[in-house]
Amino acid sequence: MRTSRTVPFLLVIVCFCICLSLARAHRQRQSGQPGVFDFYVLTLSWSPEFCHDHTYSPECQSGHYGFIVHGLWPQFTDGYPENCSNAPGPTNPAEMLDIMPDEKLIQHEWTTHGTCSGMTADEYFKLLRRAYTSIKIPPQLAAPSEGFSITPGELKEKFLEVNPRLDRETIAVSCGNNYLTGVYICLTKDLQLTSCGTIRDCRANIIKVTPVR
Repeated sequence: MRTSRTVPFLLVIVCFCICLSLARAHRQRQSGQPGVFDFYVLTLSWSPEFCHDHTYSPECQSGHYGFIVHGLWPQFTDGYPENCSNAPGPTNPAEMLDIMPDEKLIQHEWTTHGTCSGMTADEYFKLLRRAYTSIKIPPQLAAPSEGFSITPGELKEKFLEVNPRLDRETIAVSCGNNYLTGVYICLTKDLQLTSCGTIRDCRANIIKVTPVR
């Protein structure tokens, strides 16, 4: 009798876990309402690593970059909205090429993330620039001509040293295959630093930093 009761109970638990997983997956990406989100994530992409496998990209042909702006993403405490409207893009996207060196990237970021900001495209990219210029890039990561290895924690410390307002909860390091791919800075709607919450940090013990060519 004990076994016959346990099996149905376990099936209920398994079904519950599957439903919970599906709900979480749905929560991670969803269409949203413009202006309805909890905070921003300023995403800085490490261009040398991206260009290692994307030599055809305008970003990789037009210059030799270190960190570039990938986007300013509206974020929920758990998950994020995207594709919130069909509002037109920026009046002059070329104005952003110094920090986002690919017009396709600019348009993609507006369509996918910027439309959820509740702003016009020109207002959104003005805010994005303000967010970017509020963060200093550590000298060691400005334009290294040689690659090096570092722990994610040490890389965070490099940012904290030149950005006294930052703390470990407001920045997250992104990596792939033990290589640095980017950094996330978490900001409120008025660009004050805030906790990154559930945003996943790089779990590698050591990451390699691809040099700027």
